[in-house]
Amino acid sequence: MGKMKTFDTHDGLKIRFEIFRCGAKASQGRVVLLGGRSEFIEKYRETVDELLGRKFDVATFDWRGQGLSDRMLPNRYKGHVASYDDYLKDLTCFMDQYVPQHSGRPVIILAHSMGAHIALRYLHDHPGSVEKAVLTSPLIDIAGPVILTKIMKTMVKIAARSGFKKHYAARANDFDPARRCFAGNRLTRDPHRFQHTIQMIIDNPDVAIGSVTFGWLDATFDSIQQMMADGYPEGIATPVKMISAGGDEIVSIAAQKKISQRLPNCDFVMIPDALHELLIETDAVLDKFWTIFDDFVFNSTFGVQRTRNE
Repeated sequence: MGKMKTFDTHDGLKIRFEIFRCGAKASQGRVVLLGGRSEFIEKYRETVDELLGRKFDVATFDWRGQGLSDRMLPNRYKGHVASYDDYLKDLTCFMDQYVPQHSGRPVIILAHSMGAHIALRYLHDHPGSVEKAVLTSPLIDIAGPVILTKIMKTMVKIAARSGFKKHYAARANDFDPARRCFAGNRLTRDPHRFQHTIQMIIDNPDVAIGSVTFGWLDATFDSIQQMMADGYPEGIATPVKMISAGGDEIVSIAAQKKISQRLPNCDFVMIPDALHELLIETDAVLDKFWTIFDDFVFNSTFGVQRTRNE
């Protein structure tokens, strides 16, 4: 990709980004691709190629604290953020600088997990800036029994207020590729794509990241509470296609269904035979995803005709 591109944040960090051009004289528009926690630009190259084939330009970046963006702590493996407001400010800065809006070409967000959470907050704060959003396995809440989740949130809040914000959460650790095996993973049922992701990290150790801190968890739960507050989802008018993974054990499917019913213009669909990472899944799952994506994006709402070759 040549020389690494970066932009500066409000608090002095450098965020790595990339713009991929489809090469068409008239693109269908621009897709803003937002990955999840721990992810990095290269992981989504296959997704980028699919979008380029549909004659979309693609804009993407590494969230603060991961990928090749500046890390938050001396131990670069720790997944940490002070507040989701910082993620939101970074996204807003990127959109303002590198994503032409109201240019006659639609802007679409395609976002996964944590990125989908932040995308919803952006849509709430910037109505009319994005034509549509496709959210895969969005982080609306973490998976697990309600009572255990409540206990966990209380424990995290206590730890964060007791000076442990920058400490790994329980059973958390640095990244170790030797411990990442396909058998029993909760992310994808595709062994090739799973191993390809691990190999990319081995080839470029700077993108590696470990588990999360108490501070990251605390910030996540605070943002979840804000998003689920009375009137918040109801204030997001952008058309949203929410795509859930039927076998997801990372984020809560029930919470996804609940918020989709509160969003004024949201269609919820589930791909039953998929794990959390819908865009890194088997060919069969990806075929279903792209059928859903195309049906949502290439319709009369934009007044844009689908022109890619079949």
